[in-house]
Amino acid sequence: MRIITIALQKGGTGKSTTAHALGQGLQQQGFRVLFVDVDPQGNLSSTMAAEAGRPTAYDVLTKKTTAQEATQQTAQGAIIPASPQLSGADLEITQTGKEYRLKEALRPIRNKYDFCIIDTPPALGTLTINALTAATEVIIPVQADTYSIHGITQLYSTISAVKEYCNSDLRVEGILITRYNNRTILSRDLADIIDSTAQQLGTKLFKTTIREGIAIKEAQARREPLYSYAPASNPAKDYQDFIVEYLQATKGAK
Repeated sequence: MRIITIALQKGGTGKSTTAHALGQGLQQQGFRVLFVDVDPQGNLSSTMAAEAGRPTAYDVLTKKTTAQEATQQTAQGAIIPASPQLSGADLEITQTGKEYRLKEALRPIRNKYDFCIIDTPPALGTLTINALTAATEVIIPVQADTYSIHGITQLYSTISAVKEYCNSDLRVEGILITRYNNRTILSRDLADIIDSTAQQLGTKLFKTTIREGIAIKEAQARREPLYSYAPASNPAKDYQDFIVEYLQATKGAK
């Protein structure tokens, strides 16, 4: 099972949207996908209409239940949903080896899925460290703005520490520009800077960019996959192109 963590500590860059679109697209390709939501906001869980009152990622990380018991089968796929209780993870999960909680929990179900997509909070705390320690690879969604560029550098420092101490096999698969408007000179200039930053950090900027579109918010409000709600929309087309690019680059296509 390949475990893809979607991470950046800046909010509003489309982490949950990217996690959802990537997982749904991989399912369309015939892959078995498990979604894991460790963001206390629970946006991915909400979009996938996960049922409340059942075990969550919080229960998994605090060892109150297993990953298999916490996995829900929804109309959009399998998910270990988030819980608002995750917001206290930094204070509650403090024991030695806390970084490995998610990795250990996922180990017994690795053979059940081809991909695991982990959505993370906009913070570099225990939850994100767990997601990076469990991951085989990272995808970094950013906007073409100055704050995202700063966020990439900060995240890379964390990734370097995780690789040194917790997960030497972790690789950054690439940086994905979301909510992109190529009609502005500033966006194009910042995209060039992000490309240079990616090269300096030893990774790449995906050629595909995800354009802004109201269809994303509408699909999320209706709790539907973007591909079925608005398959002809610009974001849906862009995410489909991104998945093709990702699979070709990683030789993961069936």
